[in-house]
Amino acid sequence: MNIRITGSGSYIPENIITNFDFGKHQFMNEDGSAYSQPNNIIAEKFKDITGIEERRYSDNNMVTSDIAFIAAQKAIEDAKIDPETLDYIIFAHNFGDVKNGTIQTDLVPSLAARVKHNLRIKNPKCVAYDILFGCPGWIEGVIQAQAYIKAGMAKKCLVIGAETLSRVVDIHDRDSMIYSDGAGATVIEATTEEGGILGHATASFTYDEAYYLFFGNSFNKDLDPDVRYIKMHGRKIYEFALNNVPKAMKECLDESGYAITDVKKILIHQANEKMDEAIIQRFYKLFKETPPKDVMPMSIHKFGNSSVATIPTLYDILMKGDLVNHELNPGDLVIFASVGAGMNINAIVYKI
Repeated sequence: MNIRITGSGSYIPENIITNFDFGKHQFMNEDGSAYSQPNNIIAEKFKDITGIEERRYSDNNMVTSDIAFIAAQKAIEDAKIDPETLDYIIFAHNFGDVKNGTIQTDLVPSLAARVKHNLRIKNPKCVAYDILFGCPGWIEGVIQAQAYIKAGMAKKCLVIGAETLSRVVDIHDRDSMIYSDGAGATVIEATTEEGGILGHATASFTYDEAYYLFFGNSFNKDLDPDVRYIKMHGRKIYEFALNNVPKAMKECLDESGYAITDVKKILIHQANEKMDEAIIQRFYKLFKETPPKDVMPMSIHKFGNSSVATIPTLYDILMKGDLVNHELNPGDLVIFASVGAGMNINAIVYKI
């Protein structure tokens, strides 16, 4: 028995927000003082550091569970399965459904329950639940789905990663330019086909690192102090990721029994282009190797950082042949890797 991704789907919002659409924002420092550089210079430096030129925002009338439902439908159709045969729906997100213009998150019922409802699944044995695991949530959902299947508790699972970060950003914080919206979904099944999940690693670092990503006040001190927005300690996250993600990737590659030279693609969380490049360099250095050209496909340039959605959407785009100069073929060895709030890290070695 091998455990494979048998179908994938994604939803990329149509609303394109460029770096220069932030031109009218009043960016501030953490102490509330005005940022010294003009916004056009901020936008140029931002692109140089992160690689992001554009990002996507959802329509105002849509919430996270809405875009997740669309991605889920596509994954189920791609897998050619009856949704009634699903044993689990595992939905990774961070902030629930946040309606446009509101400040409350909505998590009752769970987003997984909402997706199951919208899919019109009658089977009560299809268990639907959410996981909060930061940006690595989709990978963790896949690891959980694999565990259920290995334990004989499931045959088919739907794993979703979706987020609408545009609803929880502080427009006075330059970090707001990183975030975006999106949804990706995959069907995980036990099959007789070769390949599938060959190794995985997961870790949670909370002793000193738990609050590297957190909910905090706006940099604009005139705004309501009781309203919170997504905040991060960027330098600490960068150093933490660089020191720990390559180790998790090596751990699961060693478990798989394959060599570094067998790896065709690395699908890493699309957080920051320079950080991702540094992680890949550090990973190959552990094997005294140099990263091959085009080993790391990137979607961040046009889609931004959509948290848990970045890897499943990237995977779906690659499988559909929609990313220029990159492709995935049967037999290719792929590594999925992510880092995010918690601080959590995980990785999977997967054979297409």
